Amino acid sequence: MALLACNNAKTGEQARENGAIFYTEFDTPFGMPPFDKISFSDFKPAFLKGMEEETGEIDSIANNTEAPTFENTIAALDNSGRLLNRVSRVFYGLKGAETNDSIQALAEELSPLMSEHRDNINFNDKLFARIKTLRDDTTGMNLTTEQYRLLDNYYKGFVRSGSMLGETEKNRLREINKELSSLTLKFGNNLLKETNGFKLVLENQHDLAGLPEGVIAAAAETAKKEGQDGKWVFTLQKPSWLPFLQYAEKRELREKLYKAMFNRGDNDNENDNKKIINDIVNLRIEKAQMLGYKTHADFILDENMAKTAANVYKLLNDVWKYALPQAKKEAAELQAMVDAEGGNFKIESWDWWYYTEKLRLQKYALNEEEIRPYFKMENVREGVFEVANRLYGLNFKKLDNVPVYHPEVEAYEVLDADGSHISVFYTDYFPRAGKNAGAWMSSFRGQQIRNGENIRPLVFNVGNFTRPTETTPSLLTLDEVETLFHEFGHGLHGMLSNVTYSGVSGTSVSRDFVELPSQIMEHWAFHPEVLKLYAKHYQTGEVIPDSLIAKIDAASKFNMGFTTTEFVAAALLDMDYHTQSERKNIDVRDFEKKSMEKIGLISEIIPRYRSTYFSHIFSGGYSAGYYAYLWAEVLDADAFQPFADKGVFDKATAASFRENILSKGNSDDPMILYKKYRGAEPNPIYLLKNRGFVQ
Repeated sequence: MALLACNNAKTGEQARENGAIFYTEFDTPFGMPPFDKISFSDFKPAFLKGMEEETGEIDSIANNTEAPTFENTIAALDNSGRLLNRVSRVFYGLKGAETNDSIQALAEELSPLMSEHRDNINFNDKLFARIKTLRDDTTGMNLTTEQYRLLDNYYKGFVRSGSMLGETEKNRLREINKELSSLTLKFGNNLLKETNGFKLVLENQHDLAGLPEGVIAAAAETAKKEGQDGKWVFTLQKPSWLPFLQYAEKRELREKLYKAMFNRGDNDNENDNKKIINDIVNLRIEKAQMLGYKTHADFILDENMAKTAANVYKLLNDVWKYALPQAKKEAAELQAMVDAEGGNFKIESWDWWYYTEKLRLQKYALNEEEIRPYFKMENVREGVFEVANRLYGLNFKKLDNVPVYHPEVEAYEVLDADGSHISVFYTDYFPRAGKNAGAWMSSFRGQQIRNGENIRPLVFNVGNFTRPTETTPSLLTLDEVETLFHEFGHGLHGMLSNVTYSGVSGTSVSRDFVELPSQIMEHWAFHPEVLKLYAKHYQTGEVIPDSLIAKIDAASKFNMGFTTTEFVAAALLDMDYHTQSERKNIDVRDFEKKSMEKIGLISEIIPRYRSTYFSHIFSGGYSAGYYAYLWAEVLDADAFQPFADKGVFDKATAASFRENILSKGNSDDPMILYKKYRGAEPNPIYLLKNRGFVQ
């Protein structure tokens, strides 16, 4: 990576103090990070100076002799820490998408320092007293809804961070926060090492039986990069292991690769995550109870739309009642196929994808390899841009010759219908050894209005989609297409933010509301009218034929029992960990086993994420929150209904969704925002219909 290769190569105009590049706003087009000028040696000094600067700003606010006002306390607090924010967004953006040993080591070094810095702010008694004075009596302040929301958020944030605790408890909380920060970081680092550490190397062409040519070619290229020319290498990156499970005829090889995937972090080696999970869960219990909550789930959900664990369990169990019987039917169908072929074995989890693919072909004549040529990554990206244009009037202009953090990253200026600048949008779609698994959205700068200027965001989407090969471009699976649309929905939430204060901008909403903008975008991905716009054969340019669209539509609810069951199982596992109220030594394997037995999960299916690689909840901020995708699906299924009724590109509906949801960030209560858009609370029937559980 060029950014980190030039550690100390500072000559001529680059001869400057380490870290200085972050000390002022970037003097670049749109304020984009100058990745070509940033060196690894800039990060630590910038972090240290950023913490020092923010400490001074906080002291100035706390020690202000004037009576507290919204402007001199809340607005000043919201505008503090700009240097630290600037370097943090770049550094942690790279840590997720383009990391290396140096970045990981620095992240571990910074972890306790950042934890202490945050606690020093949260435990500043004078600062909290000013916030509390304002929160206790807003009479005559004439606050806007957004200003009151910001004030309320800061007050609750300080209380939830321990501001009202005694000194002894505060000191213990400092220790807990440092430990949790370090443990969650370690969990993610271990998972990345485990993901990169396994390779299935095949030398015999017979072992490739059943695999499509594109999958074989990709494995050959991976082998070549690994210095094993003439062989085929399959990895634990999803674009590698999933097609192998779908098509490889050799059952013992499918088992080997799948077990390597689902045993990540559970191999009793130096990257094992079981003790880390035990420590995280117990520390979270201790912290929650110190702050007045019975469980970590109670602590988290108090700020979410769901509010209580009982509400979450009700949603998950209600859907489980539909999903499990359907999954059992699907398992029986697959077993019948195995038996009919003379297979003398009971179907296992590593067989599911293989026989599902055969059954899909049998039932719907739908072969994903027949469809993928119509989903060239660049065409899909153009498709999602076109949807944004038709809904919201946005235009995407490719930016050439601008600095990016990796050669595969592309950048676009996003323009509104009137030609005004909205955002910069980066895409980074292919797996690399230095990239975490999965897909996500974040930003190098958030949106806010400062000194009358609307500071526009710098948003990025990261994915791990099928790589191009020497002979074919990146051809996406249906799942990857849906994921690209999903993450772009998060991107729109960040790009279209239009609030005053950074503390309530963009995606800074509750976990069970933040997935609404992303999941609603999935509804456009395979809509026939939308497919005609972007699904074009990469060789001929032919628009996807109606016959294939009909097959995609017919098969859209196929395997839904499995899909729902594996998700809900993971969400229930998350809740089971985080509704524990007693600290104890947790045997992770046994805990997970009993959790799944309790709900009757069938042996042919495992939870979407087993504990030791469940990064959402142990290193990604979704603890007691993985349910949020399903909660938000109640919202997105209901929210899409006006488009289903009035037209998929209905302008009035789109304008309302942009105005009331996408632009508002966290400037009002989520349900109030939703009802302004929809006119009522969401009806859960549409979720069940979308999944094919009711007519």
